[in-house]
Amino acid sequence: MVKNKIFIGVIGGGDCSDEVYKLAEQVGERIAKAGAVLVCGGLGGVMEAACKGAKKEDGTTIGILPGIDKSQANSYIDFPILTGLGEGRNLLVIRNSDVVIALPGEYGTLSEIGFCLKLGKPIIGLFTWDVSEAIIKAKNAEEAVKIALSKVNKDGG
Repeated sequence: MVKNKIFIGVIGGGDCSDEVYKLAEQVGERIAKAGAVLVCGGLGGVMEAACKGAKKEDGTTIGILPGIDKSQANSYIDFPILTGLGEGRNLLVIRNSDVVIALPGEYGTLSEIGFCLKLGKPIIGLFTWDVSEAIIKAKNAEEAVKIALSKVNKDGG
């Protein structure tokens, strides 16, 4: 049953380097191996890579899209959620995540980090914006997902 699962948000740039893409893919793999659901903005870059990794491990992916066209979703999204809100959908990505893992990105990623901080949502950073001591830094994908799972279990999601 999906409603009883942990929902882990993955945020980061719609465009990213090959190195960051590989890291995001590893994060997605680990999320799926843990039996959690991956929530993201549904587009390319970090979002696509994380979903690709999750699908390698038969994980479930949700993409909260900025537009009103399901074809915008990357090919690894199981459940595309249309919003028509543009960047305003960033809040919905955070609201629908029990915990968030942030990878490198630009101002959209920064806005999502801001929403996490404002809402008191646990956030784990993997080489991302360093704007608050509340962002728990991780060294790799394995550590990031392990911390994320512990924060949900400790904090009750």
